[in-house]
Formats: sequence, C-alpha cells, structure tokens
Amino acid sequence: MEERLQKILAQAGLGSRRDCEELILAGRVRVDGQVAKIGQKADPTTAKITVDGREIKPPEQKVYIALHKPRYVLTTVEPEAGDTRRTVRDLVGVPERLFPVGRLDFDSEGLVLMTNDGDLAQKLTHPSHGHEKEYRVLVARHPDQEQLDIWRRGVVLDDGYKTQPAEVRVESQAGKGMWLRVIMREGRKRQIREIGAKLNLPVVRIVRVRIGTLRLGNLKPGEWRVLTPEEVIALKGQSPRPIRRPQTAHRLPPKAMTRATSVTERKPKPAASGNTKLQQKTVKK
Repeated sequence: MEERLQKILAQAGLGSRRDCEELILAGRVRVDGQVAKIGQKADPTTAKITVDGREIKPPEQKVYIALHKPRYVLTTVEPEAGDTRRTVRDLVGVPERLFPVGRLDFDSEGLVLMTNDGDLAQKLTHPSHGHEKEYRVLVARHPDQEQLDIWRRGVVLDDGYKTQPAEVRVESQAGKGMWLRVIMREGRKRQIREIGAKLNLPVVRIVRVRIGTLRLGNLKPGEWRVLTPEEVIALKGQSPRPIRRPQTAHRLPPKAMTRATSVTERKPKPAASGNTKLQQKTVKK
C-alpha cells in the first residue's frame, strides 16, 4: 500500500515527519533511482527507497528511552563535520537507530526522549499540539513580582517574537540566586536564556524535568531507561491511567561513550580484555 514518503522515512527511524521532509527537500531521498519530491507516495514493500544512497530497511521495533542529558552534550544523532563534541546518541547503548525528540540546548541538561517512532515525535514536537515542557531554572538574582508577571504574560524577544504565556513560580532560594519552576508550551532555541537576559535575570542553569506526561524522575546525568508501556500510552494521549515508575536505569561507562551509532550490550568479560559493559543501578522510588 502506498504511503506518504515522509511517513515511511519516519517509521524507519529517520526522524520526525518534519525532519524527513527536510531530507526530501535537500534531494537526499530517491525512489527507484529518481530524486523524490514532497508529497510523493510510495509502497515500501515494492519500491527501492534510499537516503544518501543507503536503502531504507523495514521499520524496526519501536523503542522509547528517557535520557538525562548532561550539560555540554549535543542533542543530535551526529555532529557536524569536524565537531568532536559528544551527542545524546553516544550515551545510549542500544542497537536501534534512535533520534532525540525536540531540542535541548548544549549547555542545558535534563530529560530527552530518544525513540525511532517518527509519528510520536511529530505529535510531541508540532506546535499545534502544545505539549507542556517543565523546567527548573536557576537565575542569578531574586526576581521581583513585576519580572515574574512579565515572564508569565509573554516577553518580546530581539527578533520581535512575543513568547506565549507560561507558568512561572518561585521554587527555592539559592544564595544570591533563585530556583524557578517554568512550564511552557513552546520551545524556541535558547528561549529561556533570552527571556532571562531581557528581564535582567541571568540564567545560570536549566534542567528539564518533564515532557508532556513523561518525567525525569531520579535519573542522574548520563543515565537512561526504557519507558514502561504505560508511559508510552500516556505520551500518545491514549490513557489517563497512573504511570508505573520503572525500576532500572543504565549508564555507559566513560570508555564506551564513543560516537558509534549502533552499540550492543555484551556479557561482562575480564578487565584485561579491554571490553566495556553496560552498568545497571537500581533507581529508588
């Protein structure tokens, strides 16, 4: 059965549908040897579909992973040529082709959803759905009521864009600074930091703690875990049932954090072999 080309690519784990549209627009996708066009349909069971010359394989089993991205890690699968910085894909040791849903700035930390489910990525990132994202934000000064009210109503940024209303509340004092809790329904690049600069509230640290119904929980920087079936259902908006908390988190040892995009779990071997293994630890409820 024929389907939209961007849907086929998204189901194959190449990104959200919008990401896959960009691949098509860039001329990187071919169907039976011909450069593909936006809006084109194809039958994935009979057509030969390639991206950058590599044939698209049948859809993989869907994988959903919550990662606590540390600071100074790129939220992408592969960096640009010459960029040696680590990416979120370097931190997750599974063989499936995964991509991060949405963005989280290089110098920010917290929850990132990794998956190969392009339909869910589209649902969570498209502005029309307005999914909430929640952050803990440390600012260098104590905000006054006027600054908080302006942030809540919306702030006009340098490019003339006015941010949507947001929930902003004081959480706790931190020396001369203050931790704030910010809940937004949009996610422009470096938006929180720009708002802080506009309000004379320099942002020191940003930790994302929630995406829609998915929470960071007790994951520590660099740790990741597989979502429970209940969490996946809730993210898709199909069930209001309480979320069952997962039991196990994983972390790749430092030597295993390479830029390989296909890492498999191996049984422990003697240290002399030089092999690394995935470490597991119990997350307290």
